[in-house]
Amino acid sequence: MKHLITLALLFFSLNIFAQIPCEYNANVTDSLGTYKSTKEYMISEKIFAGNSSYIFYSLALTDGLPTLNLQIIQKSKEFLKANCFDKNSKLFLQLNNGKIITLIHIDQENCGSLLRDEKGFDNRVNSGIFMFMKDSFEDLKNSPVSLMRIKYFTDTEDYILKKEFKSELTNETYKPETYFMDNLKCIE
Repeated sequence: MKHLITLALLFFSLNIFAQIPCEYNANVTDSLGTYKSTKEYMISEKIFAGNSSYIFYSLALTDGLPTLNLQIIQKSKEFLKANCFDKNSKLFLQLNNGKIITLIHIDQENCGSLLRDEKGFDNRVNSGIFMFMKDSFEDLKNSPVSLMRIKYFTDTEDYILKKEFKSELTNETYKPETYFMDNLKCIE
């Protein structure tokens, strides 16, 4: 009977500490090199007074260089301001342990695309690719992120990352605070 209880406890503890499996959008190796990219993951969702905004992360590894792909989607019937990424853009992540991690935007200007849908909404889609600084992985793997600051060409925006939220768009539950803790292993 003792062995049965011990075995049951071992089984349950393995399930509790099991890691989340990596899900990839792309995992390619060819004559040009290697490219691996995780699926997009919602980090922020704001819906208020007919306006909505969504932020997605995905991690990529291109020939050994790890990057964070950031995608911002905005939807409104009102004017949507264009926030542009340029070579001086940065992404700051404040960790719960007090440290601030800085990611640098690649040298590519991007102001996104504006599309009008059949219901009269303007939709702006903007993407940026950010490079990790040396030695930032360990801190990101060991501490949740509480705040994200995006420095655009002409503006700066702050986002408080929630521990967990259920998306109105996808009806799925997301855990933005621990995104890096759960997913950096996918591109190492």
